[in-house]
Amino acid sequence: MFNNLINGEWVAGARVSRNINPSDTRDVVGEYAQADAEQARAAIGAATQAQHAWALSTPQQRFDILDAAGAEILARRNELGDLLAREEGKTLPEAIGEVVRAGNIFKFFAGEALRIRGDVLGSVRPGVGVEVTREPVGVVGLITPWNFPIAIPAWKIAPALAYGNTVVLKPADLVPGSAWAIADILHRAGLPAGVFNLVMGRGSEVGQVLLEDKRVHAISFTGSVATGQRIAQACVARMAKFQLEMGGKNPMVVLDDADLAVAVSAAANSGFFSTGQRCTASSRLIVTEGIHDRFVAAMAEKMKTLVVDDARRKGTDIGPVVDEKQLAQDLEYIAIGRSEGAKLVAGGEAIEKNPDGAPGWYLRPALFTETTAQMRINREEIFGPVVSVVRVKDYEEALALANDTDFGLSAGIATTSLKHATHFKRHVQAGMVMVNLPTAGVDYHVPFGGRKGSSFGPREQGSYAAEFYTTVKTAYTQA
Repeated sequence: MFNNLINGEWVAGARVSRNINPSDTRDVVGEYAQADAEQARAAIGAATQAQHAWALSTPQQRFDILDAAGAEILARRNELGDLLAREEGKTLPEAIGEVVRAGNIFKFFAGEALRIRGDVLGSVRPGVGVEVTREPVGVVGLITPWNFPIAIPAWKIAPALAYGNTVVLKPADLVPGSAWAIADILHRAGLPAGVFNLVMGRGSEVGQVLLEDKRVHAISFTGSVATGQRIAQACVARMAKFQLEMGGKNPMVVLDDADLAVAVSAAANSGFFSTGQRCTASSRLIVTEGIHDRFVAAMAEKMKTLVVDDARRKGTDIGPVVDEKQLAQDLEYIAIGRSEGAKLVAGGEAIEKNPDGAPGWYLRPALFTETTAQMRINREEIFGPVVSVVRVKDYEEALALANDTDFGLSAGIATTSLKHATHFKRHVQAGMVMVNLPTAGVDYHVPFGGRKGSSFGPREQGSYAAEFYTTVKTAYTQA
């Protein structure tokens, strides 16, 4: 039994949840405690009690703990990667890569704890000095999704602790194992009781307590647009700070002058890897007419080589969808695409069992062509390995279509034209832009986030994380 961590103690929950392997639904990864509202409030109370002392802890203390946590995560990359692949369905190489990213995040923010800067300025008034310093926000509630079960918690937990905040983490119900592993590592790294608390449980119960409790000073959330909007409303109502990372409908533009192999590789990675379950995935391929037919043919050939199988099996390119509900959603959108008149040129079939006969939530990646900008499959986030191609006349039409979305997280372009690449980077309405690269995949030391309906609030990751996890104080002194 894997319990919640509240005030430095491992506490049984009100219920138990079984963590199921989507590659083989007969396999139970483990049984994890489910906190109720009372336990969530107890975790908030522990974080509140611990906050003052942790805010006054030395940068060296915070560095030592975060660096130790990062070092252990990196040392256990294969073990933790196997756990991640087993509970979420990401292929083992991708899972190990995510674990490495999490370890590096903790090490980066260990260093940031030593680099919390301020300013000393002269006042416009004679004999008066001015100091500008950063202080922690206080108690921070973190609500994380299932698609990156160790990296996203890491990039929220590490800066929160580095800047002197205390934390209550509620991970996604589908993937408690990776979050529990982080909690265990931090606990053994020497965090004082109450500084970090893990409450696994339902969003409607545990998450709601985090939103409503006035002792929680800030909420950082990654997940759906609908939930993000509810979080924003709840935080505004009680004037709590909030940070939202939500959906994406990311475009990849392929121009006539693109290197075809580069374009196909980037598009296949962006749309299908991690089973398309990335907010940065590019599900809209906007292709100019001169290269369109060659690109579609090459994509269809590439898709024939993609192996759909157990996430932990060597040679697997595409693991399972995370669960039955997500698979049903993907299949529903494939049906919608057909009903709208799109042509399904490859894939789109559910696979009940892998080659070994293990039952799982498998889906062969799908590619639609002959789509239009207003089709639902080009407007709404599917969050699966379902990609559509839109034919356009030229770069200008491609750019306009790329920006014709309520989202603005990531965007890509495949081109050998410096002119078009430079123009696209400046004019596409997205928080992150990739040239001749997949739209998914960002470094751990630079800001992550988008525009429009994709994100709200300060950026995550890198030194920009200080904008959310600290507040600025200006102090005047008469000499």
